[in-house]
Amino acid sequence: MDVKQKKGLQRLVFGRTTFVILFLLIQLGILLGIVKYISEYSLAVYMMFDLLGAVTCVYIINKPENPSFKLSWMFPILVFPVFGTLLYFFVELQVGQIVIARRSRRFADESARFLEQDPGTVRRLEAQDGQAANLAAYVKIQGGFPVYQNTSARYFSTGEEMFEQLKAELEKAERFIFLEYFIVERGEMWNAILEILERKVREGVEVRFMYDGMCSLVLLPWRYPEEMEAHGIRCRQFAPIRPALSTYQNNRDHRKIVVIDGRTAFTGGINLADEYINRKLRFGYWKDVGIQIQGDAVKNFTVMFLQLWNLWEKQPVPYEPYVRAGEEERQEAGGQGFVLPFGDSPLDHEPVGKRVYLDMLNTARRYVHIMTPYLILDDELIGSLVFAAKRGVDVSILMPHIPDKKYAFILAHTYYPQLLAAGVKIYEFTPGFIHAKVFVSDDEKAVVGSINLDFRSLYHHFECAVYLYRSPAIADVERDFQDTRSLCQPVSMEDCRRRPLRQKAAGWALRLIAPLM
Repeated sequence: MDVKQKKGLQRLVFGRTTFVILFLLIQLGILLGIVKYISEYSLAVYMMFDLLGAVTCVYIINKPENPSFKLSWMFPILVFPVFGTLLYFFVELQVGQIVIARRSRRFADESARFLEQDPGTVRRLEAQDGQAANLAAYVKIQGGFPVYQNTSARYFSTGEEMFEQLKAELEKAERFIFLEYFIVERGEMWNAILEILERKVREGVEVRFMYDGMCSLVLLPWRYPEEMEAHGIRCRQFAPIRPALSTYQNNRDHRKIVVIDGRTAFTGGINLADEYINRKLRFGYWKDVGIQIQGDAVKNFTVMFLQLWNLWEKQPVPYEPYVRAGEEERQEAGGQGFVLPFGDSPLDHEPVGKRVYLDMLNTARRYVHIMTPYLILDDELIGSLVFAAKRGVDVSILMPHIPDKKYAFILAHTYYPQLLAAGVKIYEFTPGFIHAKVFVSDDEKAVVGSINLDFRSLYHHFECAVYLYRSPAIADVERDFQDTRSLCQPVSMEDCRRRPLRQKAAGWALRLIAPLM
């Protein structure tokens, strides 16, 4: 074993990741020990939990919640009454998550005055499409984000293309730069961006950088924020992973956001790691997409970033200086159509991202074309996909052929037969892995962002996206879909039948707990 391998083994054995996993396993072991004691040594207590489990199931059935979550909870409660009931109440009675949710609502209320809807924009959208106006009204009421005109949009069909444009826009920064990412890994991509950020700090530009705390387990050192602060970059981990059983750690920041001077914003599926620009090959060619907007709609991303940043701040950052920044540049943005950047939070129990996707499926006349890395669906999404196909809409889904997570790939295949039987077309990207999250419909509507078609994105994560209506960029999204489909192989019912029985059985078992994964 060489020196490099020894150091790697030492980091693995003595690193924070091992420490966190070890303490989580200890706590889980204590919980299972309590369950075992109750089950074996106290018949009265066990019978009490049996009764409590039945009462809990009645409560769950009557709770206003997605049926998929109800079924996933009722199975462990009925089969393992003590463990299932204890686990359910442990998850439901998380005081920390309740406190965070209240704090989130407070910041949303405080920032609402910076996201007022322009009545003229709504009237013009209503004149063109009443259904699109209704969707915009829903996103404003439930998510807090208005729709805009005077905003240009540029679509990027590869991570490499967006990377070059992102660097060019960062070089233009004069006031501030906000960055928020799920994955950050040191390498060519992040090093190039970090060099620009450090130089901009020296020029007097304010830089704030937030990344999800999962990175601290394997990708970045635990004290990386201190390293960034030493270079003048305000930095924080979102919800750092700690060695304690807590459901708030299940709500990850999956968003990808860059805001520059309040005039330019980026989002999409592209994280700050080399596989996203194919400098490192992990699962064949990595297909990803992104979008840049310039103009009035950038305000949504500015406020979105600060809302989450302030969630962990003792002294919240004021919104006004950043929202007002770039007003003169935004007035000259131009752009056709309507642009609606929106965020989705797991704390408000309103799946905004899912509702936007459902609206596109339910209002499509000719086609809905989808790119997604994962396909883990609830009954409502299955019903909308199936109904759209049965009423003659071309519903086509592009999936990876080389998966990054085998369990997710196995699970996705359990949905294929039902969708194919209804007329939904499914294709797999043979050159590698699709990480893009795209919906495009009827040459009029498109969504580009961070929202996957799985329970984690639709219910558990903080997410963001841009909804476009009659924007010229929509043609670029559809063109990219067609180009990508030409590199895919269609999936048939015969392909589904030929899958090994062990994979089918594993997928069926995983569907029992899919909503909780």
